[in-house]
Amino acid sequence: VQLQASGGGLVQIGGSLRLSCAASGRPVSRYTMGWFRQAPGQERVFVAALSSSGADTYYENSVKGRFTISRDTAKNTVYLQMNSLKPEDTAVYYCAATGGGVRVTWQSGYGYWGQGTQVTVSS
Repeated sequence: VQLQASGGGLVQIGGSLRLSCAASGRPVSRYTMGWFRQAPGQERVFVAALSSSGADTYYENSVKGRFTISRDTAKNTVYLQMNSLKPEDTAVYYCAATGGGVRVTWQSGYGYWGQGTQVTVSS
């Protein structure tokens, strides 16, 4: 599966953005789909995941209640809706796919990656 992330940009504190991850080659319903982010000088870390069935989600604690992962199988696209954005959400965001479950939160558990999209939250 090939993945392409988009939708990043500059947003004010408290604002919203929706990231998209368009998949090609295989349906997103065959994978657990995840989002990771990497802030400058830091490691890439898990943000959210959506199971292949679409029934289960898992979020990193700091984004719970603010971010929502979803998908549109007709468009073969996964989304990350980000609300109430904070400066600490500033990072490059990556989408990824794994054959594992939503509790796979480590990078090496994901075999397919898209390019990143920059999200900058500022005042």
